[in-house]
Amino acid sequence: MILEPTPEAIAKCAERLRWGLPVAFPTETVYGLACDARSEAAVAEVYRMKRRPSSNPLIAHVSSVAMAKEAVIGWDKRADKLAEVFWPGPLAMIFNRRSTISALSVGGRTSVAVRIPSHPVAQALIEAFGYPIAAPSANRSGRISPTTAAHVAEEFADIADLPILDGGACEVGLESTVLDLSRARPMILRPGAISAKDLEPFLGPVAAPMLGTQAGSPGTAASHYAPVTATEIVVASDLAARLTREAGRVAVVAFAGTPVATPHELFPLPRHAASYAQLLYATLRRADASGAALILIVLPDETGGIWDAAHDRIRRAAARRPATAS
Repeated sequence: MILEPTPEAIAKCAERLRWGLPVAFPTETVYGLACDARSEAAVAEVYRMKRRPSSNPLIAHVSSVAMAKEAVIGWDKRADKLAEVFWPGPLAMIFNRRSTISALSVGGRTSVAVRIPSHPVAQALIEAFGYPIAAPSANRSGRISPTTAAHVAEEFADIADLPILDGGACEVGLESTVLDLSRARPMILRPGAISAKDLEPFLGPVAAPMLGTQAGSPGTAASHYAPVTATEIVVASDLAARLTREAGRVAVVAFAGTPVATPHELFPLPRHAASYAQLLYATLRRADASGAALILIVLPDETGGIWDAAHDRIRRAAARRPATAS
């Protein structure tokens, strides 16, 4: 059930979290499925609802640096500076975890990622609850992340009593950058709106893991963010020839103005980097619901900044899916 985020609704959702029950809420990146980060039972329920592998960790969302410090071990001057510059915002930082954070929520690891979301509804919910909230994206495991309350309602249509705080469309539209500060050399485990170039003035060189690895971060399985419809990547110069070979109708996700003749259909995206990222998941959802036999995503040539995060999500969306994927 979609709720207007009034103070009364937020207070009721915070109370629900105290009972160990999940709540869907908006962040500036994507909508999350929130639970008490301290409770093994509450975390287990979120994993069950999402059909999420227990090895895939959750991010702990906090409302202040003080709350973050209470959740982690090893907070240092680097973290102070990054928090000053990038929080609230789409940067999650990994440290060793304190025992107050559920072991189940970190996928069997000794570390935990923490961040302060910038969305006012997310901040109000965490403050009303008073403790860290563990929250993966509010969708079934491996599927397209939701960027509106309606997406969450569609995803969990079988759970009528799930409260969904409606904060409008997400401003960023792609998941947060995940930065591992628990190792000697900082490493980006998942790219996002905050890039290595943004971080290096404060950290020096920042490493990145190999594409396609599950790197101790949410959303880094080889196949992730995937439509139900078969999905492939194509380069712009090959699109026309590829479409002539397809007998069934194809949904083409590409820049606005890309020539696509019937019976195929264009699902356009803007060329502006931030707007492209914000609309990518919603556009993939529309293409997935169109009844097409195939989705072709034209990979943008642009690189750097949030374009790199968009490339990462597109490659995972189109990756070969394991036979047991849900």
